[in-house]
Amino acid sequence: MIVIPAIDLKNGHCVRLEQGEMLKETVYSDIPEEMALKWYESGAERLHLVDLDGAVKGRPINRDVIERIVRAVPIPVQLGGGIRDIKTVHAYLDLGIHQVILGTVVYKDPEFVIQAGKEFPDRIILGIDAKRGKVAIEGWTEETDISPVKMAAEFENTGIAAVIYTDIQRDGMGTGPNIKATKELAEAIDIPVIASGGISGIEDIEELLTIADSGVIGMITGKAIYEKTLDLSEAIKLTKKVEKNFPRQSSQNGIPDA
Repeated sequence: MIVIPAIDLKNGHCVRLEQGEMLKETVYSDIPEEMALKWYESGAERLHLVDLDGAVKGRPINRDVIERIVRAVPIPVQLGGGIRDIKTVHAYLDLGIHQVILGTVVYKDPEFVIQAGKEFPDRIILGIDAKRGKVAIEGWTEETDISPVKMAAEFENTGIAAVIYTDIQRDGMGTGPNIKATKELAEAIDIPVIASGGISGIEDIEELLTIADSGVIGMITGKAIYEKTLDLSEAIKLTKKVEKNFPRQSSQNGIPDA
């Protein structure tokens, strides 16, 4: 299992939100590429970027900052936020993004997602965000009536590399990840799952590692490493100690070995 540090971009800055509220932000850096380099030097093997402005506006907004980050670190970068058409997918992959994350369009335009998965096998990740057990879209501003399991199941055998599952109500709150919901999703589908939201310390890393055999191949952490309640290097070291079948899964899905 791999630990993936998150860099959320808003107005060109590195920020963290509470429960996806755009007005509840904490700015951690005015130079996001320096933060990316810090996490790389701490042992990160992959970075998770989110263009928060793009997620809300439905188009890329922080492209210049994203390009600087890609140039700053020699590790794979996955990116989500505002990617709604194949032209944008092409542009980001050409820019050097290793995998793009599709969120809102998974609900609104599933045929496009299937097309992208087939055209770029193992380069597309589904971002499924949930609030009260239902999928939320448009930068977490709209709720739907579909469950994460039902949505993810529609995209099996379409070239999708992984599903990032985020419990919005836990994101940025440090209340611990939603182990139950994450495990249920991973066991219900054949696509590997990456957990996101709620990690507050090393004990949460330990708890997530207990569901690795369910198909959870990674975890994304943000606020905990910025607030220093979690040491990224320590977390990475722990995951390597208990590594089981993740290398086999990672090589099949474009995720680097942990």
